[in-house]
Amino acid sequence: MIRAEVNGKTLYFDYDSMVGSNEVFKDRETGSLWQQTLSMATAGPLKGTQLELYPFLLTQWGEWRKQHPDTLVLKPLPGYVDHMAGMNKFINQQWKPGTADSRPAPRGAFGNDNRLKPHEIVLGLHVPDGEKAYPLSVLRKDRVINDRIAGLPVVVVHQPASDTTTAFDPRHNGTILKFQAADAAADQLIDVETHSYWNAYGFCVSGRLKGSQLKQLVLEPEFWFAWSEFHPKTEVYGLASAR
Repeated sequence: MIRAEVNGKTLYFDYDSMVGSNEVFKDRETGSLWQQTLSMATAGPLKGTQLELYPFLLTQWGEWRKQHPDTLVLKPLPGYVDHMAGMNKFINQQWKPGTADSRPAPRGAFGNDNRLKPHEIVLGLHVPDGEKAYPLSVLRKDRVINDRIAGLPVVVVHQPASDTTTAFDPRHNGTILKFQAADAAADQLIDVETHSYWNAYGFCVSGRLKGSQLKQLVLEPEFWFAWSEFHPKTEVYGLASAR
């Protein structure tokens, strides 16, 4: 999800084409072309402009409602429910633990990074000077990852019950906190330095740091072929940096 606004002006987008098996949109105001995965204008008067990502979360309805009990739900258009039934079946097959999707990248995709299978699901994380992909299959095993991207510390947390993955900056008042799961569900964490308890969203619920909120980071769920095409210098968690 992106903030469709540049210099205080709202942009309206229409589908234009496909590049690298990834959608390209055209804004009505300037005619600039925007690559979906990059959230960036690749041609036109706004070329090089980067749109801001809204914080968003790929999760299940039960987990979302638990965190946001007063949330509003968008009423679906007629026919949407029937359409989504088939889509949900497809998505559930892709995300089912233990399955291996060996399909090749879609026709038109130009990525050739074979470090992972094309349809492996990854959670991509971008920081100012680097980016890294976290395979969902690895997250389901490791659950809490204390890591660095381009020298910056990050924590990635996977809750297996809902396949919810979150990330945040572990720095608190100049100290880099190290986290581990406090339970099998990984919905509660404990930091090694102060033994305070935190939820999976970087909020401290008890202990010396109670009430502290660490900066949340936005993870982008993608198939590997899509992430690697538009982030060619990406690292992959769990693999050596060299190809």
